[in-house]
Amino acid sequence: MIRTTVSVLALMLAMAVPAAAQAPAASATLSAEKPGPVISRYIFSQFAEHIGSGIYGGLWVGADSPIPNTRGMRNDVLAALRRLHVPLVRWPGGCFADIYHWRDGIGPQDKRPARVNSHWGGILEPNHFGTHEFMDFVEAIGAEAYVNGNVGTSTPQETVEWVEYMTAPAGTLAEERARNGHPAPWKIAYWGVGNELWGCGGRMPVDYAAALTRQYSQFIKTPGGPVSILNFQRPVLVASGADAEDYAWTEGMMRTAGERFDALALHYYTIPDRKGAFGSGTAFDETSYARTLSRTLFMEELVSKHAAIMDRYDPGKRIGLAVDEWGVLTDVVPGHGPRSLFMQNSLRDALLAALNFNIFIRHADRVRMTSIAQMINVAQSMILTRDGEMVLTPTYHAFEMYVPFQDATALPLDIRTPDYAKGEWHMAAVSGVAARDRAGAVHVALTNVDPNHAVRTTVTLAGVSAKRVSGRVLTAVQGVTAHNDFGTPDVVAPRPFNDAHLRDGTLTVDLPPHSLVVLELGR
Repeated sequence: MIRTTVSVLALMLAMAVPAAAQAPAASATLSAEKPGPVISRYIFSQFAEHIGSGIYGGLWVGADSPIPNTRGMRNDVLAALRRLHVPLVRWPGGCFADIYHWRDGIGPQDKRPARVNSHWGGILEPNHFGTHEFMDFVEAIGAEAYVNGNVGTSTPQETVEWVEYMTAPAGTLAEERARNGHPAPWKIAYWGVGNELWGCGGRMPVDYAAALTRQYSQFIKTPGGPVSILNFQRPVLVASGADAEDYAWTEGMMRTAGERFDALALHYYTIPDRKGAFGSGTAFDETSYARTLSRTLFMEELVSKHAAIMDRYDPGKRIGLAVDEWGVLTDVVPGHGPRSLFMQNSLRDALLAALNFNIFIRHADRVRMTSIAQMINVAQSMILTRDGEMVLTPTYHAFEMYVPFQDATALPLDIRTPDYAKGEWHMAAVSGVAARDRAGAVHVALTNVDPNHAVRTTVTLAGVSAKRVSGRVLTAVQGVTAHNDFGTPDVVAPRPFNDAHLRDGTLTVDLPPHSLVVLELGR
């Protein structure tokens, strides 16, 4: 009996050796001597629309709320967003933008008209959060303003007057702004010429939408100094772009109005299952996990093909591609209205965000701005709130870990990786990007989407004189469905990462299953 047991153990050990030798491994070359484009910080922007509790209860509670606030803005939310170094916030929509009239949101709050939000559940919009509150908010978190103008139900005159109200140093509208509490003009970094004009913004054919874009763009100007007929500038104008693979829309906008705007939008949402029943954000199997990540990787094809059309009309790449709505859509959390879009997100969705960041960075020559949908309590949000409580989602942590890539210079990172496959869904197990920040440090982000296997990744460093490596990892022992919730806010959070080593110009990283690792290489 003893001899048989020993023989069985010996056989098991013998079988284990080749299994270990065949463990997944990846290799890569980082070519720091061949720097690429600067990665615009605006790639990591945010989106706040008047949906559900995205604004009211999310970032705004009012000055008389028992929840600690600064001029009506939640203090906990402000502090959390400052840590993300949010570069730009898009507001007031989305679909809400094309039913929003700016005069409803200025003046004394108790005298502002309440309007029905016909896009999002027919609830009453009190207009307590308007132009002044939004500009106060972006200043409070250190961001810039991306105002999405109303084309669908507005006029060029209303748009001109809103721009003048916000930016004019003098004149009747500047005086009105001063009476409402802000004498100094504001700066608008980006201006959206409508939203989804092919859909909720007006159901327009592309030729008509392009003609309107030409018309509106003529009048969106801001003072560039002392008032003079010759001294005007304008924000970066973002034209309403395509829905996913509608390449004919991009073609039409570029052909008819390309010289009149500075960026062209693109909207694409990852839907795990099907429209109308997106699938749970926290209870899904591995097949759903693989399908979801495969669908989000379709962003690479979308960006490439839309950029190729833009290249034909704009070979100098003056016009940026602005993916100003992206993210995953899952089922609404029970207990919330279906039009609230209050969704939970998991470790899977943090990895999904990282995959998208990597795509945007690889196309940084054309992708100049993106904004995830959305910032708080809506869709793939950074933050969830419930009364006085706040939770940071896994997606929040992915954004925070990529902060070093803002305005850094992209460095080529050529990765040779095994595949991860589940059923019909196949993809690269390891995705990554690298960049050198303005202080000279090199940062490497690596994502292992394989939920079952660690992947040792060996990176040859060309043009990098690194003597130390440090980093953090985002993963969870509970697996890809792990998420943060009220009462359990730290299930998914970055931890120190000690499985990266430098030796003789080679970086070796042992990536855990379902993980995001961000490293800094220093001297």
